[in-house]
Amino acid sequence: MTTRRAFLAAMAASALTPRLSWADAGSPAFLACAREPSGQHALFGIDFLGHDVFRVPLPGRGHAGAAHPVAPEAVGFARRPGTFALVIDCARGQVMHRLESPEGRHFMGHGTFLQGGDILATLENDYITARGKIGLWARSEGYRRVGEIETHGIGPHEALLMPDGSLAVANGGIRTDPRVDGGRGKLNLPEMKPSLAYVSPEGGLLDQVFLDPELHLNSIRHLARGADGLIGFAMQWQGDAMDAPPLLGLHRRGWSAAKLAEAPLGEQLAMQGYAGSVALSGDGQYFGITSPRGGRLHVFDREARFVTSHHRPDICGLAAGPEGFLATDGLGGVWHATATEFQPFTRAERAWDNHVVTL
Repeated sequence: MTTRRAFLAAMAASALTPRLSWADAGSPAFLACAREPSGQHALFGIDFLGHDVFRVPLPGRGHAGAAHPVAPEAVGFARRPGTFALVIDCARGQVMHRLESPEGRHFMGHGTFLQGGDILATLENDYITARGKIGLWARSEGYRRVGEIETHGIGPHEALLMPDGSLAVANGGIRTDPRVDGGRGKLNLPEMKPSLAYVSPEGGLLDQVFLDPELHLNSIRHLARGADGLIGFAMQWQGDAMDAPPLLGLHRRGWSAAKLAEAPLGEQLAMQGYAGSVALSGDGQYFGITSPRGGRLHVFDREARFVTSHHRPDICGLAAGPEGFLATDGLGGVWHATATEFQPFTRAERAWDNHVVTL
């Protein structure tokens, strides 16, 4: 039996134990996954100029990650429809925990931390019932799964923490099942109904916006948020790319509809119906979306007006930089972009994956 004296001694020892921070991992500004020439995959921490800060080997391709707000921990998710996620100690370069999705579920490649980092939220597909779920995992209990909530849609892909503690969730609308076509087959295109949902920490639906019926094939996939709660969402068109649909929407909770952003027709066609990432610029003035298929970075203002297009083959990763955006491509390039400039930072012998996570 634990005595009161032993308990207090343990508490005192805990208080004296140094708590690691991102400074202990070299103070990276961003996290990104990449494939190296050897075929090895790794998670990299990079600084504001794209230089390597650390490298942690991964057992397979990484899609995106969730970075703890204080501790040097990142959660790397297997590419959809993967069933595992790795909690990585970025200071020591070690895997701390391996999380497994419950039976009948798989992860969707994204997650985020809640409650100051105490809870990890994972986006999941319940392919038995075709319902989106958010799994909740307690960090203080070794990332034990402690609950789940609804996303109020099908095919959730990404979620962001809102200023009031709620979650904005991109429900892509596409039903998939790992038992059919390896989990990549799209089983409900005629009935797709993507949405942006706002969900309370308890799982209640606070607000939800749908696209107009003629845009029901526009899968809402990735999210960016301003400090004032303005959401930018990137979409991936499941119809004919020659339709040149809008691929960026802006929404604020309480609006009856989203503002849709379109480039001039030639540029819109060049995106090939696919936006791979979205970010808000570091100054909070511009939203950017990338298309690796079209080799484009499109920049829009907060009123959904087109500003400019930057061209780079296989560009996809995008995050807020100090004065604009930081972008990555599949050729190993890291780029600085603003509304008027597009300049190289660094290049390495690796292929950057889809996303960049800001710390």
